Amino acid sequence: MTGTILYNDLSGYYDLMCADIDYPAQSHCVQRLQQLFGNGGQRHLDLACGTGPHVRHFIDAGYYSSGLDLNQPMLDRATQRCPEAQFSCQDMCTFTVSEPQDLITCFLYSIHYSSSLERLQACIASAHHALAAEGLFCFNAVDKRRIDNASFVSHSAEHADGLFSFGSGWHYPGEGEQQTLRLRIERRMAGQTQHWQDEHPMVAVDFDELQALLAPYFEVHVFAHDYQKLLPWDGRAGNALFACVRR
Repeated sequence: MTGTILYNDLSGYYDLMCADIDYPAQSHCVQRLQQLFGNGGQRHLDLACGTGPHVRHFIDAGYYSSGLDLNQPMLDRATQRCPEAQFSCQDMCTFTVSEPQDLITCFLYSIHYSSSLERLQACIASAHHALAAEGLFCFNAVDKRRIDNASFVSHSAEHADGLFSFGSGWHYPGEGEQQTLRLRIERRMAGQTQHWQDEHPMVAVDFDELQALLAPYFEVHVFAHDYQKLLPWDGRAGNALFACVRR
């Protein structure tokens, strides 16, 4: 496999890149939020679903789950993982649904892929429009004011194609509505090492701005970014979990 192919299509390595993510805990936490704040329904849509790991957990919990993403190779893998689910190649800022949803999720900070405040507002409006009465919109987000540009998280994982090391970190220049997600990938195989670096443009927003965008559409509850226990956000942490009930 050439470097160009790996760089352009990470769908085959997406699950490896996310190997340290606790999908069961994240899915179960949002199911608890649905029980506490939602309408009790089980129609679920996952925005930016990737290869469908969250969708799999929701289906196994009894939900009628579906997903959307802009990356068709990701969706092809999601279909293999969840053949009973419906997947569509759509932009999460302009998506439509065939029937109202009871729960819409957007995990892994993917809400920031909206890329601008205007598109973020469109994403929020699309989610509101797609939800049934008292439906719930859940996502996690990072506050641009609290980003540490020097912070980077990383992990390694074995694969048939070699030993991979993945790293990621936020970068915010200090002003404006743009931040980047910086990615580093290293592959070691047969005594050779390959490196890739990438920057994903994402929307930068502080939590006051975000809650102002949500307020016309939702009753907003903000929690600490802890999927093991539900605690109110302390007002200081730089990331948080949002549970938004449709008005």
